Amino acid sequence: MSEKDEAIDPKLTPIKDIQSSELITNGNRRSFMRRSTFLGASALLGGVFEPPLSEARSRLNKRNIPKIALEEHFNSPSCAPYLKSVDDLFDPEILAKISEELVEFDEKRLAKMDASGIRIAVLSQTSPGIQQEVNTEKATIAAKQTNDFLASNIKRHPKRYRGFACIALQDPKSAVAELERCVNELGFVGVLINGHTLGRYLDESFYDEFWKTLVKLDVPLYLHPTGSYDQPHMFQGCPNINGAFWSWTCETASHALRLVLNGVFDRHPAARVILGHMGETLPFELWRFDSRIALRPKNQQLSRKPSEIIKQNILITTSGVCSNSALQCSLAEMGSNSVMFSTDYPYEDALQAGNWINSAPISGEVRKKVCWDNAARILKIKEDYVQQ
Repeated sequence: MSEKDEAIDPKLTPIKDIQSSELITNGNRRSFMRRSTFLGASALLGGVFEPPLSEARSRLNKRNIPKIALEEHFNSPSCAPYLKSVDDLFDPEILAKISEELVEFDEKRLAKMDASGIRIAVLSQTSPGIQQEVNTEKATIAAKQTNDFLASNIKRHPKRYRGFACIALQDPKSAVAELERCVNELGFVGVLINGHTLGRYLDESFYDEFWKTLVKLDVPLYLHPTGSYDQPHMFQGCPNINGAFWSWTCETASHALRLVLNGVFDRHPAARVILGHMGETLPFELWRFDSRIALRPKNQQLSRKPSEIIKQNILITTSGVCSNSALQCSLAEMGSNSVMFSTDYPYEDALQAGNWINSAPISGEVRKKVCWDNAARILKIKEDYVQQ
């Protein structure tokens, strides 16, 4: 059985429900369905989940396993003014603390990484970044300054940090040149884009040279959330729906679907995109995507099913989602080679994320893939996985 197409194996029943430890057999399906249709089905996947609850609980006291974390943020002096645009999404005291942590690269950040088992953090410029800058020249200069700032901090802790490039897609030609510099000269392992650039999305032909360069350099794009270019009427009058609570998820998931539906991965089949926050809900909708696209007019049909494109070209991280059920579903839908650990520091608690993945009810083999092997493969990180 291939792990990418992990299937339910009837030989695995009877098993124990991970949360209830109630015996599940073919004879008590009604009870099984009532208690947890999703968890029961996902728990049947061979080699992915460890059923006994006692084993899951015992891992709470185990040592941290080594981790690579991919969505770990900083803020450069050149991009500091842009953070003011999200002031209304945070309590002032909380935002003040986050702002301090975004510019700290030494004892405090490293101590939290150590406590969480994070051996390597891939650092990226926090949202909204330069994507909202209307002056193209200013954006291009700020991107270069941000990358130099990040490279100087990585140089002080080269075993602990890697970098995602910050580029100004207001001018794709200069953005491509900066991406090449970041990968070839600064040693960065990919690029992170904070959503749309002044309302332009990455499926537009305007960005074809950018995609070609990504493929040529063999590095991934991390597509990170940002606010919508314009606010949907549905969101008006409900301020709590904005930001990371929900509107950013809608924006980023829709951006990713534009890439899938408008042929980016047909034109650039080797391109790889990473989505955070357990895939911005996409893994949970794959079946429905395939069902609905089949009803579209023939001139809107795709060369492959949406689920096939997503599974082949998109990977996801656990950033900001410490949920066993969401993890299990994501592994079941995407495969264990396509899910990677992240924390979303400093917007989320790195220690909480580390403790959660240490004890999540998945097999040791899958845990190692999620925490280390997948990121090491995608980002070409050569350090060995060594259990402390």
